[in-house]
Amino acid sequence: MKYIYLMPLALLFSCNEKETVTEKNEKFCLNDDLKKKVTIEEIKREPVSETFTLTGNVTYNSDNVIQFTSLINGVVTNTYFSLGDYVKKGQVLAEIKSTELNGLQSENKSVESQLAVAQRQLASVKSMFEDGIASQKDLIQAESEVKVLKASLENIKSNLALYSASPEKSVFQIKAPSNGFIVAKNMSSGMQISSGSEPLFTISDLNEVWVMVNIYATDMQNIKENMEVKIKTLAYPDEVFSGKISALSQVFDAEEHVLKARIVMKNTDLKLKPGMSADIILNKSNAPAESLLAVPVKAVIFDDNQNFLVVYKDDCNLEIRQVDPVTKNREVVYFDKGIQENEKIISKNQLLIYESLK
Repeated sequence: MKYIYLMPLALLFSCNEKETVTEKNEKFCLNDDLKKKVTIEEIKREPVSETFTLTGNVTYNSDNVIQFTSLINGVVTNTYFSLGDYVKKGQVLAEIKSTELNGLQSENKSVESQLAVAQRQLASVKSMFEDGIASQKDLIQAESEVKVLKASLENIKSNLALYSASPEKSVFQIKAPSNGFIVAKNMSSGMQISSGSEPLFTISDLNEVWVMVNIYATDMQNIKENMEVKIKTLAYPDEVFSGKISALSQVFDAEEHVLKARIVMKNTDLKLKPGMSADIILNKSNAPAESLLAVPVKAVIFDDNQNFLVVYKDDCNLEIRQVDPVTKNREVVYFDKGIQENEKIISKNQLLIYESLK
């Protein structure tokens, strides 16, 4: 009787165990949601290159900026912008109180009064000339005086317009000369300024920026003009910017004791900001010519003292493959076996797939 009851229990246990194993061994597939989170790349054969990294920083293009220098002496009463702000042409950025404004406004009123008197005098002389009382000389002299006063008044008004004078506030207004970003600011409320002093602010559109590279003496032999480089920043760790060295200084920087190189970069997305630090990755000019299978460093999984790649064949056919690198640099790992050219691997979020396939 004991066997009669135990046999169904054994069969039930065996059946449940089989179902568990079946569920566990169910084939893993990339669904649409997960596929959006991964990156699939083809394995290519590339020349082995030895890279090295230099430091640098992003700055604005000094050849494509507008700097504003004050033409008058005075005191800054208000500022309406901050470093990094985007401003539009004609926008009021600051106001300056100056005795020169009072002088110009007083002179403007004086000349306007003189012109009004001279115009009345001219009208009187014209009337007398027509009646034969005044001479032609008197008429020419009256007309000349009116012309001189008009020219003087136009000159004063031009100066007031040049300084964007505001009669209501008795201040000169500083207006943005163009659209762009404020990349340098040397003024604040209450500050005393003088004509011809250092620029009060600098505007750049930042559509093109410079990356200034620090080159130490030990790396000089590996740097040349027009050399292709890759640039990485902390702000965009997964993005690599491409450029080339457009100018190489021939004089060491006295303060930093480095040679400076300049990389001109297009910045259409405005991702590169002045002041941002950057790593500049270069290939050594004497790099070997041997070609090997190249895989991005980020694609390699290191687990249990071994290296693995997640090989992609189709959405439901993925493979964990153990590999042995030959050499590597900062960006690429090189192999001579274990993988094949044009095979596909997952290089982003591959650890998620790896854990599911283990």
